[in-house]
Amino acid sequence: MVRGLALGLVVIMGWIIAYGFVPVPTTAHMIAESRRMGDVTYDWVGMSDISVHLQRAAVAAEDANFCLHWGFDMAAIRDAIAAGATRGGSTISQQTVKNAFLWHGRSWLRKAMEATITPVVELTWPKRRILEVYLNIAEFGPSIFGADAAAQHHFGVTAADLTPRQAALLAAVLPNPRERNAAAPSDTLDRRARSIADGAATIAADGRDSCFAN
Repeated sequence: MVRGLALGLVVIMGWIIAYGFVPVPTTAHMIAESRRMGDVTYDWVGMSDISVHLQRAAVAAEDANFCLHWGFDMAAIRDAIAAGATRGGSTISQQTVKNAFLWHGRSWLRKAMEATITPVVELTWPKRRILEVYLNIAEFGPSIFGADAAAQHHFGVTAADLTPRQAALLAAVLPNPRERNAAAPSDTLDRRARSIADGAATIAADGRDSCFAN
């Protein structure tokens, strides 16, 4: 049992370290969506081929203190608890771990594994790499995975050519990509995108993009 546990830890560490350098080939969620929908669209691109506007917009939308924490934003977690857990407290680091190594769905086992792996990822990957993986494997629409596939699907451009407005719209769909359409935003989505654009400008001005924006 001890040997099996040790071997499992070695395999997991090797997996984490490998994903710190190589493109993520697929994820459990992509596989599940491929079975459900018949296929998925997924294109991996390097961080230099993802517009800084989308980088900032995603951080503004999902984890404004991304560059300041070590994987867990305790203030956001406290706010989530105070709100009765009706809002999320997960950081981009936690979401990256869930998307890359685990599965979707609510369970204490998954949350425990996420809480265990997240600090390891933070210790072994630069922040820029964490955001790069996040933007490449996040779902931006039904069966549309990654910033480049999303940019081409919704706006007919590459991820590198996204405007601030387009980037904000893509970031706005992240909490619920199956119900929200970046190319045809509702009034609610439009307001959220405008708020995200303002937030992206703020983190650029106050330096909270220093760990990923070159």
